[in-house]
Amino acid sequence: MTAASATAPPAARRAFSVRLESLLVLAVLIAVMSFAAWPYFLTISNALNILLASSTLGLLAIGMTFVISSAGIDLSVGSIMAFAGVVGCLTVNNLGAPWPVCIVACIVAGVFAGAINGALVTFAAIPPFIATLGMLGVARGVALVLTNGVPVYGLPAPIVYLGQGRPWGVPTPILILIAAAIAAHVVLQHTRFGLYAQIVGDNEGAARAMGVRVERLKGQLYALSGGLAGLAGLVFSARVNAGDPTAGISYELTAVTATIIGGTNLFGGRGSIVGTIIGALIMGVLQNGLNLLAVSSYYQQIAIGSVLVLAVWLDRLNRSEGRRR
Repeated sequence: MTAASATAPPAARRAFSVRLESLLVLAVLIAVMSFAAWPYFLTISNALNILLASSTLGLLAIGMTFVISSAGIDLSVGSIMAFAGVVGCLTVNNLGAPWPVCIVACIVAGVFAGAINGALVTFAAIPPFIATLGMLGVARGVALVLTNGVPVYGLPAPIVYLGQGRPWGVPTPILILIAAAIAAHVVLQHTRFGLYAQIVGDNEGAARAMGVRVERLKGQLYALSGGLAGLAGLVFSARVNAGDPTAGISYELTAVTATIIGGTNLFGGRGSIVGTIIGALIMGVLQNGLNLLAVSSYYQQIAIGSVLVLAVWLDRLNRSEGRRR
C-alpha cells in the first residue's frame, strides 16, 4: 500500500463517490417539473436543451471540484470564462489568426488567470476567497476594456461548430462535457494529483509530512480551474457566435452550488466528478423548468441561493453523522 492510498480519505478511494441525496433530488425535481410543465418538459428536445445549457456550467463545476476538494474556492470562474472567450474571439477577429489559435488562446487565457489566482493563494498567502474575488473583478474588467463593453461577433465556422454542431444528433458541447468529465474523473480518483488534492483538503499538515509540495499543487489546481473556465468560455462563445464580456455573471455561485450538492465537501477532503455532473444537471433542470413555467429570473436567483444554502447544510449534516460513526 502506498502512502497516498494509506492516507487518502475514504471517499477518495471510491471510484464513484455520489451522495444518494443528489440522485433523489434530481429524480424528484424531474418528476415535479414533468408534472408542472407538462407536456413541454418531458421531451427529447428539451432534455437536450437541459444538457446543452448544463455543459458550460458543468465545465466550470469540474474545475471547482478540484479546487474545493483541496479546501480552496474559486469565485472568479464566471469572469475568467468571459475573459477567455473575449481573448479567443479577438485573436481571430482583430489579429486575423487561424481558427485553431482561438481554441488555444481561450484555454491559455484561462490557465493564465487561474495561475495568477494560484500564485496569490500560495506565494502571497492571500485567502482563496479574497484572491479569487479580486480576480472576479479584474478578469471581468479586462474583458470589458478589451471590447469597450461590446460583444465581439463573428467566429470561424469550425469554432461555431463546437457550440452549435450536432454530430450523431447530439450537441457538440455535451460531447465536450462528457469527455472532460471522464478525463477529470480519472485524474481525481486514479492519479496522485487528484488524491493529493483531496489529502491536502483533508489534512494539509499530513500532506506536507508525506512530502507533497502543497504550494505547487495548489497553484496547479487553480490553473486547472482557470483552464476549464477558459474551455467553458470557448464553448459559450461558440454557442452564441460571439465573445461576450458580460458572459458568466453569477455563474460562480451556480458552479459552487452544483459542486457542493453533488457531494464535494465544501471544507475539502472529498470530491466527486460524477456527483458534480449530477449537481450541474440539478441546476440545469431547475433553471429549465422555471423558464418553462415563466418564472422571473429574479425568483430564479432566489431559488439558486436557497439550493446552495441547503446543499451546504446537508454537507454539514453528513460530516456530523460521519464523525459520530
